[in-house]
Amino acid sequence: MNKSAAITTSHAMRILLMLGAALILGGCTRGMSDLRSWVAQEKARKGAPIQPLPVIKTFETFKYTDQDMRDPFSASTAELQSNTSGPRPDADRPKQPLEMFALDSLKMVGTVGTGASMEVLIKDPGGVIHRVHVGEYMGQNYGHVTAISDDHIDLIELVSNGNGGWMERPASIALDAK
Repeated sequence: MNKSAAITTSHAMRILLMLGAALILGGCTRGMSDLRSWVAQEKARKGAPIQPLPVIKTFETFKYTDQDMRDPFSASTAELQSNTSGPRPDADRPKQPLEMFALDSLKMVGTVGTGASMEVLIKDPGGVIHRVHVGEYMGQNYGHVTAISDDHIDLIELVSNGNGGWMERPASIALDAK
């Protein structure tokens, strides 16, 4: 191919590209009328109604006038008086060995003797067997042994009543069936 033919071909290609670009740009401007009519229709439509704002309630102020009355979170005078009377643990009494264990961790494994001289055999969590008589203490709630029988032992525990006082609660330990 000669030089003038190559120039003519490249020149023709440029003209074709410019003509194609002009056609494409001309096609873009032709479709604006339907877009403009759609925007005009959307602007003419009425929108959905807007909900009204909620009414803000005004609260009445409250004046507290009971400052001179008893505090509801502290004990009443009747409760304070009842705390001074009633059962109390003996703080001066020396603790006995079985008082450092919870009552439910102690097991009755047998009895020794008969009648008023009966002793009960209690096994502590460490496996040590203790001889217990009526009047001795065991358990962490000041459990006082009141009666011993062949198959169980009866106690009276002192537990806090929640108001600073104490109340008695009966308890027992049955003979371990093992």
